[in-house]
Amino acid sequence: MPPLVLMVKPASSDCNLACSYCFYHSLARERNTASYGRMSDDCLECLVKKAMQYAEGSCTFAFQGGEPTLAGLDFYKQFISLEKKYNVRGIDVQHALQTNGTLITGEWARFLAGNRFMVGLSLDGSVDLHDANRLDVNGQGTYHRVMNALHLLDEYHVDYNVLAVISKTIVRKGRKIYNFFKNKQIRYVQFIPCIEPYGKYTQTYSPSPNEFAAFLMEVFDLWYSDLKKGKAVSIQYFDNLLGLVAGFAPEVCGMSGSCQCNLVVEADGGGYPCDFYATDAWHLGNISEMDIGDFVHTGQARRFVDSSRHIHEECKICKWYSFCRGGCRRFREPFDGEQPGLNKFCKGYKRFFPYVLPRLQILAQKILDTGKLRT
Repeated sequence: MPPLVLMVKPASSDCNLACSYCFYHSLARERNTASYGRMSDDCLECLVKKAMQYAEGSCTFAFQGGEPTLAGLDFYKQFISLEKKYNVRGIDVQHALQTNGTLITGEWARFLAGNRFMVGLSLDGSVDLHDANRLDVNGQGTYHRVMNALHLLDEYHVDYNVLAVISKTIVRKGRKIYNFFKNKQIRYVQFIPCIEPYGKYTQTYSPSPNEFAAFLMEVFDLWYSDLKKGKAVSIQYFDNLLGLVAGFAPEVCGMSGSCQCNLVVEADGGGYPCDFYATDAWHLGNISEMDIGDFVHTGQARRFVDSSRHIHEECKICKWYSFCRGGCRRFREPFDGEQPGLNKFCKGYKRFFPYVLPRLQILAQKILDTGKLRT
């Protein structure tokens, strides 16, 4: 049995921001119930108890939203108490929290540090870039509040990485974004290509394939130059791509070639196979009525995984497929019947891979020769 990873939405789709590109807000509006509110005490206890009974080896609880801190700090204190109560077999439990950071206080940071939470902090770069899209419900920018959260995480020694959404607004600012994170001594960064609202296939917010490729190429040059000096920022996609070239399995599910049933539990206890597909059509059941293992064996879960294994005809003859592997299912919409289409960034990746692979292969060989990366 593999390690258990659960994504939990304790405040459902509720959020104190109104980011223009938020995919989960648009997805939730398509459901019969857009928000399930705050997770009840009974639902939380049921979730923790069943997770501890099912898990083998390790269990990761990853809290996301909406904005998961809206559930309140007492919710997480109760979670830790329940975890200790039901973890009778000594399972290794990991905690993660993806947050916009605007509600983080010293008390929050102290709790996160004391309970070894890995925090993902949403920050799109400098004030002009971040506030272009990440506004609160009153239309005010959030940059300074997020930076305050970052300083608190540093002060209390909380492990964190930064997640930057690369939208059409900022995609041409690769050098500025990279240097901002570098100058702020932010060591771990994830660049996430913006995705259009659920069911929409325009390019209102998301960059074009060529724009995204140009962004990746510009940032890669900076990353590679710093890496040779021993000063590189860790960029998740480049790190995973380097590992893939060296023969290791990627950590990012979109690079694995097919989906898994990555169980998402909404605030009402409803289960879904993926954060991108927490919709009525992909509802798997409820934690109050099912055990953890039951979710992944439902017909819905099997159909979700099986459809992702389809390889597009163009991919079958593409020399870059072993590095791309088709990409995330969500970026392969719209479907042709029940089969996913071609990755929307395909043309961009065909520019990006030949540009970076010779250098990645040099780095990968160093890893294989020495057991570690030295430039």
